[in-house]
Amino acid sequence: MFEITPEFLKQRNCVTSNARLPYNPKLNDRAKEMRKQMPRAEKILWFDFLKNSEHKFLRQRIIDNYIVDFYCSELNVVIELDWDSHYENWVQEYDNERTEILESYWLKVIRFTNDDVYNNFESVCEDIKNNF
Repeated sequence: MFEITPEFLKQRNCVTSNARLPYNPKLNDRAKEMRKQMPRAEKILWFDFLKNSEHKFLRQRIIDNYIVDFYCSELNVVIELDWDSHYENWVQEYDNERTEILESYWLKVIRFTNDDVYNNFESVCEDIKNNF
């Protein structure tokens, strides 16, 4: 587990404000662009489930040095959709470190594949509801 200290955040170029989670402001433009160009699986999950959820989810939210796919501050949940490339060893190592850092902020990280969204949408929605 990573220890989140002021030095750790400074090394990662992260700032905090108004009780928000630390974030890297240099990623703002990229996050805005990603919201405009969401992949198909993210669009399906957003428009067909999360957008009208009883809990407020945000898209492409910056947390630390990462832009997470979906975030709900009320539930302390991050939802990530993984592409096929996430099965490569170096990507899995990156994802593991990313998850570990996000969990250091007391967030629960839930991962699904794009195929899960395409082929098991109801199950994905049910899994997310079980974390409410």
